[in-house]
Amino acid sequence: MRLGKLGTKLGISAIVLGLSLPVWAGEQPGAISGYVRNISGAPQMGAVVQILGSANRTFTVFTDGAGFYSATGLLPGLYTLKVTAPSFLPALREKVGLRPGASLNVNVTLSTLLGVMQLGPIRSVPDDDDWKWTLRSVANRPVLRVFDDPDPLILGTSADGTTAENAKQGHPLTGSLSFLAGSAAAGYGSGSDMSTAFNLERSVFSDGHLAFSGNVAYGVGLPAAVLRTSYSHRLVDGSTPTMALTVRRFAPSDPSLHNAALQALAISAADDIALDDVLELKFGSELQTIQFLGHVSAFRPYGSADVHLSPDTVLEYAYATSRPDLRTEKGFDSAPADLSESNPRVSLLNFAPQVESAHHQEVSVSHRAGKNKVQVALFTDRVADPALTGTGQTTAAGGFLLPDVSSGTFSYTGKTLDTNGLRVVLQRKFSDDLTGTIDYAFGGVLNLTTPDVALQNALPSIATQRRHALAAKFSGIMPRTHTRWIASYRWVNGSAITPVDMFNASPGQSDPFLNVFIRQPIPIMGGHMEALIDLRNLLAQGYVPVLGQDGQTVYLVQAARSVRGGVSFTF
Repeated sequence: MRLGKLGTKLGISAIVLGLSLPVWAGEQPGAISGYVRNISGAPQMGAVVQILGSANRTFTVFTDGAGFYSATGLLPGLYTLKVTAPSFLPALREKVGLRPGASLNVNVTLSTLLGVMQLGPIRSVPDDDDWKWTLRSVANRPVLRVFDDPDPLILGTSADGTTAENAKQGHPLTGSLSFLAGSAAAGYGSGSDMSTAFNLERSVFSDGHLAFSGNVAYGVGLPAAVLRTSYSHRLVDGSTPTMALTVRRFAPSDPSLHNAALQALAISAADDIALDDVLELKFGSELQTIQFLGHVSAFRPYGSADVHLSPDTVLEYAYATSRPDLRTEKGFDSAPADLSESNPRVSLLNFAPQVESAHHQEVSVSHRAGKNKVQVALFTDRVADPALTGTGQTTAAGGFLLPDVSSGTFSYTGKTLDTNGLRVVLQRKFSDDLTGTIDYAFGGVLNLTTPDVALQNALPSIATQRRHALAAKFSGIMPRTHTRWIASYRWVNGSAITPVDMFNASPGQSDPFLNVFIRQPIPIMGGHMEALIDLRNLLAQGYVPVLGQDGQTVYLVQAARSVRGGVSFTF
């Protein structure tokens, strides 16, 4: 009898223990530790490490003489690490997922103001340094940057050292203003163009971010302009829904077009979701409406899924319906408001507007091994009504050219490009001040199959051909002068009027042929001023000659030559 009661008690105890074990395991505390160093690797003693929990719980620890910190007894969940130290800008590590009983190692590098004056990354172009290794890593992100990136600007710096965190506490507005002038593309760079770019940002409602940017180019008649406003809000789960409105206006210089102005309005929405520490989803869409000799509308969805197979290996699938913005790593102030570099891409065919329609799919694997990073990608592209870029003086467009007065180029409707290919990217960070990248791509391009053809008869002579492209790109900062620079050269093994792998958004992406970009801080006005130099296709390579309708020679190009320079002010 006693044995029966004892067995019953043991059975009840076993059931209770079995039910309580998952609960106990789910609440088993973990730990977060790591080292805090500066960009040269020196440990930082006495740095304040704040660990912010999802339930408004805050843990504060300090680094020791070796720069080491440790926080124990943390419940499972998502945490944000904020690290501050004298003479350094604050650093954030967001969405650090802590599992039950786990011990995470999170190392933090603190930067000075000059160390984080970056040139600005973008929506579809990953950061050249970190690539995709950390889900939604936002440490030391710049405030003054291109706004095509759907991620919000949580922490960064303006020229006076004002961070976005400080902006919420009394300095809510930051921005920049730049003036650029130089040679237009017509006639290998003859003539001149001017543009003014501005960029304003303001933190609102604690977790919200409002941005307004624009670029106005001056030419004959009314100026061309691109204006964009966006609002993003960071939610508790770390996702950042973003809404944006973009207005574009171009004034073609062809009298036969009755001085009609091309006006485009685009409304976009984007969001991103991270599932645990394995999967990250980014998705969005843009609705475009164009008014020019008629009315045309287009819907542009895009998305990507990143699977973190290991801390150093990422598998990604990406889908895009518009070409990436190649100006993003340089800054919005370097992107003129012209037809050749702005979406939507529009051309003319028999006086009817044609909007470029693209479908790009890509599967890539990225791996990091120390200072070396490699990416292998397979892609497929289909581009209908591609807006080809041309340059040269022509006085008779005949309803199939769309001139752009701000850049001296014109758009020409090409045949459908249907191709697939591969890409291999190798990158090495030689030091904190120098990074080198090699990009190889093989795929289809559009090219003229008949030489010396007249432009009005060129469309039937355009066909898809296979080409190899090899690019080398170096970027860095000069230690003493703090000059930011990017130099690249992209070679193609034959003539082509479209780039190989035109949807390349990897760290190896670059413009065709020789390009140099420089941002030089000027030590006046408290460091609020920079000189800009932007040289594209400096040697005027890849120009494919055709005969204009008026008998003059014009050119179809992958990228038109341009030389621009100016100054930028931040406040």
